[in-house]
Amino acid sequence: MGQNDVLFERAQKTIPGGVNSPVRAFRQVGGTPRFVTRAKGPYFWDAEDKRYIDLIMSWGPMIVGHAHPEVVEAVQRAAETSFSYGAPTEGEIELAERLCELMPSVEQVRMVSSGTEATMSALRLARGHTGRDLIIKFEGCYHGHADSLLVKAGSGLLTFADSTQNAPSSGGVPHDLVKHTLVLPYNDVAALEEVFKNQGDHIAAVILEPIAGNMNLIQPASEFLGAMRSLTAKHGAVLIYDEVMTGFRVALGGAQSLQGITPDLTCLGKVMGGGMPMAAFGGKKEIMSKLAPLGNVYQAGTLSGNPVAVASGLKTLEIISRAGFYECLTAQTEKLMAGLKQAADKAHIPFAVDSVGGMFGFYFASKVPTSFEEVTKTNIDAFKKFFHAMLDEGVYLAPSAYEAGFISIAHDNEVVAAIITAAEKAFKRM
Repeated sequence: MGQNDVLFERAQKTIPGGVNSPVRAFRQVGGTPRFVTRAKGPYFWDAEDKRYIDLIMSWGPMIVGHAHPEVVEAVQRAAETSFSYGAPTEGEIELAERLCELMPSVEQVRMVSSGTEATMSALRLARGHTGRDLIIKFEGCYHGHADSLLVKAGSGLLTFADSTQNAPSSGGVPHDLVKHTLVLPYNDVAALEEVFKNQGDHIAAVILEPIAGNMNLIQPASEFLGAMRSLTAKHGAVLIYDEVMTGFRVALGGAQSLQGITPDLTCLGKVMGGGMPMAAFGGKKEIMSKLAPLGNVYQAGTLSGNPVAVASGLKTLEIISRAGFYECLTAQTEKLMAGLKQAADKAHIPFAVDSVGGMFGFYFASKVPTSFEEVTKTNIDAFKKFFHAMLDEGVYLAPSAYEAGFISIAHDNEVVAAIITAAEKAFKRM
């Protein structure tokens, strides 16, 4: 029994399932989770001191690489003056100014500690601003684990989301809450138009991942985005871009800068904290002014704008703003995807790839999927085999076929070549 097995067995005695976030348990792929002891650049080492090339990078935030010396120094400096004050600091003003500068749609911003907190607060704000209850989300998009977002579409999908047919996708979520959430298929313009035609005046907000990363990587069609922006504007609903994953990951201005869409509210997380627990939501001043202490929409948090997290975020944003950063990151991601595709083709395995900035998706299918339903039809068994073969070769992929992957600026040519070589061996074994 290896040290990872020993730790996993021990963890299960005091932690439900042995993990503090479900995907870490390896349930979809089987086997024993790797317990990480340290990480540097594009690598981490497990409890058995085996080195892996990391392709999740803490699910996105470690865009400059693990333990980047400049970020470490900024964090150490901040930590020396205490970890938390529960009072305002100049640093959080600097971070707010930088966020507003990088994303012009964000006129004002409120900091929180997690992506779930950001989306939950943005939805409450949208409801408070519009005086309406209904929200629209899309199948396969994940926006954190707030009650009103853990909803799966029932048979009502066939008739364009009759919310009375929906069901909670988690225990502990009241049916009464679920009726306020409509779940539509991603990329389905007709469904969106139908719902707005029938219930437009009751819809408080539409929330979406502008590039989905929680059903693998799925990009939206421009017609879908255009319809969403015009319908929400026409009916006075709030368009919320959940850029917790895509913000500063796919481009310096987020997915919205690539898509030419100006959302009303944006949720941010991950990269903006450089790996520290840090997130935010922001947007039009007119909407943000409804927040307490100015308005009647309540939101608070002792650790919001935490000084150590702010220092990590500010330094990370400074590094990614340097000339050529995204051109280089994008080129490395594309090189990696092209290499994987070539290796799969050589082994005659149906395989498709996609990427945006430092975020990527690969699918055991003949073409890139455009919806959650299409993702579920990809070859999940082939993914499991590939995952374990790559793990044996020292490459750590997301332990689920429904998660996007991430690289960092530290994934240089040598690292990318090593991943492709590992994939060639893995495909041969399959």
